[in-house]
Amino acid sequence: MMPGAQILIVDDDPWIVRMVTTVLEKRGHVIHAASDGEEGLQKALKLHPDLVITDVMMPKMDGWTLVRTLRSRAELALTPVIFLTALGGDEERIRGFRLGADDYLPKPFRFEELDLRVANALKKRRALEQQAQTLSTAEPQHTAGAAPGRPTGIHGTLDQLGLSSLLAMIDMERKSGILVLTRGRAVGRIFCRQGRVLSARLEGEGPFLRKGPEVIYQMLTWTDGRFDFMAVEVEMEDEIRTQTMHLLMEGARRIDEARAAQA
Repeated sequence: MMPGAQILIVDDDPWIVRMVTTVLEKRGHVIHAASDGEEGLQKALKLHPDLVITDVMMPKMDGWTLVRTLRSRAELALTPVIFLTALGGDEERIRGFRLGADDYLPKPFRFEELDLRVANALKKRRALEQQAQTLSTAEPQHTAGAAPGRPTGIHGTLDQLGLSSLLAMIDMERKSGILVLTRGRAVGRIFCRQGRVLSARLEGEGPFLRKGPEVIYQMLTWTDGRFDFMAVEVEMEDEIRTQTMHLLMEGARRIDEARAAQA
């Protein structure tokens, strides 16, 4: 477990805040508390915590809106979030995960289970930080002179780090390069300059090469496969013409709609 992690608890129930604080302070974490979503957002923007634990039903701003707002800010897009709530239905749980929550713990909860969920979320945070550090130190190459073989930058599997987190890191670090996603016979390429997505291509899942934002929305649904990011100078026309976070929010909305249609 990460010692001394900064954890923000957002809940309008003082007893819950007190109990969670007692458990986590015993593990050496530094706890900050907020009693509603608006206060939680302001503290998150100021503190940049390592983890946010939030209720859903709160005054002023509910947990859904809080998480959606956190995910729209580049500096907080990768912050792990655990929903701690009395809403225990599958529909609410799916909605939380689609908004970008990392875990969902229904009330009442066992302290041992809370301890385990927090440890797992902080472990994920460390992995994301290591990936971001690797990304930030990758030296860009010129496309024409890029060395063959494994690209300079970061690489891994999509079950470890999804496309939404990858694009958020690239945006936050303002990196230029090519992100290649491979899933079976399908190969997608996303071209970025200074963190902004300029173009996307997908081939292998049909007879024609596809491009544009629809490609990104499709690849955001991929939960398996591998990724490789190569830091290179990218000179091309901006075909996407929207901010990265707008792409991610639109992708999340479409995934929500698809899930609702299947329910």
